[in-house]
Amino acid sequence: MRNSPADLSPAQFRAIGHDLVDQMAEFLATLKDRPVAPDKNPRELRSLIGGDKVPVPARGSDAAHIVAEAAKLLIENSTFNGHPRFFGYITAPASPIGALADLLAACINPNCGAAGLSPLATEIELQTVRWISELIGYSPDCGGLLVSGGNMANMVCLNTAIRAQSGWNVRERGVAAGARLGVYASSEVHTWLQKGTDLSGLGTDAIRSIPVDASLSMDVAALERRIAEDRAAGWRPAVVVGTAGSVSTGAIDPLPEIAAVCAREHLWFHVDGAYGAPAAILDDAPQALRAIALADSVAVDPHKWLYVPLEAGCALVRDREKLHAAFSFHPVYYHFDGSADDPPTNYYELGPQNSRGFRALKVWMTIRQVGRDGYVKMIGEDIELARELYQMVERHEDLEALTQALSITTFRYVPRDVRSQLGEEATESYLNELNTALLSKLQREGQVYLSNAVVGTRFALRACIVNFRTSSEDIQALIDATDRSGRALDREMRLRTSVSPVR
Repeated sequence: MRNSPADLSPAQFRAIGHDLVDQMAEFLATLKDRPVAPDKNPRELRSLIGGDKVPVPARGSDAAHIVAEAAKLLIENSTFNGHPRFFGYITAPASPIGALADLLAACINPNCGAAGLSPLATEIELQTVRWISELIGYSPDCGGLLVSGGNMANMVCLNTAIRAQSGWNVRERGVAAGARLGVYASSEVHTWLQKGTDLSGLGTDAIRSIPVDASLSMDVAALERRIAEDRAAGWRPAVVVGTAGSVSTGAIDPLPEIAAVCAREHLWFHVDGAYGAPAAILDDAPQALRAIALADSVAVDPHKWLYVPLEAGCALVRDREKLHAAFSFHPVYYHFDGSADDPPTNYYELGPQNSRGFRALKVWMTIRQVGRDGYVKMIGEDIELARELYQMVERHEDLEALTQALSITTFRYVPRDVRSQLGEEATESYLNELNTALLSKLQREGQVYLSNAVVGTRFALRACIVNFRTSSEDIQALIDATDRSGRALDREMRLRTSVSPVR
């Protein structure tokens, strides 16, 4: 028998695995008592793994020691998006069953690029895609696949749309073979669109940025005007992107109205629902989310509001044949048998990857554990907590509520005497400076973790709740930490300017 330095005996694997599972169980049990993020700079973190001059080890080391060391390093030096007081980016805690699914998927290690290499895994992914579609109110007969996240899910849909809308063979002749293609989105669209138009060859000038209204949603009248202007100028309007939950504030574009414009103008209607699409499952969901059903394509991230471990995005395209046409190649060195009356699905023909990991398993297992009712409960509670935060901010003398949509609330620290002390003209500049510094201070302190948004010209603190561990107690802790740190920072900053706060 071959003696490989990469292998472990069953006894070794069992012992190391049991120890790691025990460590992870203890970690999850004590997560709420740990700092949300480490207060270490990159140089300090590099030193923990030997610095930036460590060469590749010439000889291997003991596997048990490596696993134990890695677990300790990660537990003591990570930002924990599973912490109940993580309110930062739209990253949910990993479902524990999803973590176990990743272990199972890695051990079996199917290559989900072709059905012949992943026979059961392919069927599980097909069912998972159908379930995701059903949960968000989309056609269960659509085409789709699991990808790394929202950027890639949106790009898969954009690539499909370009080929379907161009009017010429983009694969053979490229995107520059005809009129310039226009892609329309609100000024609040996520940066995936810049990456997507860049990588697709359209160029970022293809993005026709549409202004938003007071609710930070797309102005549909402005959309119609820009489409008409572009047609008159020789452009070929092709795709409109509607956002179902913007990354900054959770704003939802008027999707029904956008769908109607796309139908009239024969444009591809794409919905970026990476964050907000799962909220469509709620009985009292914003009505605009119902129009997801009308989209030609949708992007949704299970690793956001379906609470599965990273990475898991999902691209959905209503017409499966258009998805297939955008990505299918048949190299001579691929030969996979399949029944003529029941042909297999080869995912290398539906997306940019050939070799693909088994991302669907953690989504499939989590959906089975939680069920539709479980998602209604958890998503509904997240939204209610965000509303509770907004109401608490409104009642606080030194906090100003700015926006609230889906499970995102934005606000800022505004000392009650700041306008009388600094005057109206200097106040806004000072508040932006104060809240920028406050965000950094809160992240360093590690008691809560927020991110930021810019609302108009105002720098805002942004709390996003997609966390089944967060409770009202954690919302109160967020208010208290912001008040305490904001007061101390305000005092310090005003002393430097010789203007003392009134308290």
